[in-house]
Amino acid sequence: MQRKDKIGKAYQTVGDTAEAYDGMMTYSSWLGKLICRLIWNLDEEKSRRYVNTAFSGIPKGFRGRLLEIPVGTGCLSLPVYQGFPEAEIVCMDYVEKMLEAARKRAASLDLRNVEFRQGDVGKLPFDDGSFDVVLTVNGLHAFPDKEAAFRELNRVLKPGGIFCGTCYVAGEQARTDFFVRHVFVRGGFFTPPFDTAKSLRARLEGFCRDVSIVSVEAETAFVCRKK
Repeated sequence: MQRKDKIGKAYQTVGDTAEAYDGMMTYSSWLGKLICRLIWNLDEEKSRRYVNTAFSGIPKGFRGRLLEIPVGTGCLSLPVYQGFPEAEIVCMDYVEKMLEAARKRAASLDLRNVEFRQGDVGKLPFDDGSFDVVLTVNGLHAFPDKEAAFRELNRVLKPGGIFCGTCYVAGEQARTDFFVRHVFVRGGFFTPPFDTAKSLRARLEGFCRDVSIVSVEAETAFVCRKK
């Protein structure tokens, strides 16, 4: 089975159980809290810190064009987008089931400036420099071709535009590394190789300036600006 197919199958299952997934991502259910503590060594404060750091890259009163990929179920980002009613937001995901959950959430929030599209981060259907902000939350560790993903995300971002997000990094938390190798990789949710905090910074500095990285256990949030 190709990497893309394996990932698609894994996250199709997540889409079918979106409520449990959301509880983990937002630290809002007993099962989600248990997973965060057991696997990621995260409590509520730590969970909010790394996510909030990534979203802090979006300027207050933002009115430009933003790409988020992958959007997942939208449990983290869509409530934030309520604060940007004049922005043009495109949310993409490889898995249609995840998009279905995100669309339902957007409708419940009455978000009318968000477009949802199915697509592959390694081959984005946008012109060069199409977006003022590119956001990727917990996606980089899943993307099967990371070089293609970084190349495409950089390509569609305007010079001076903001690149921000979060991802798993190896070598920070032994317990998490163990679960990643033996559960998430085998299950198709994550795809090696994985950056360390150091290699992620070096990668970002290759095409961005003003690189800011905050590591919280094995989760890293970053905000930077394209050169």
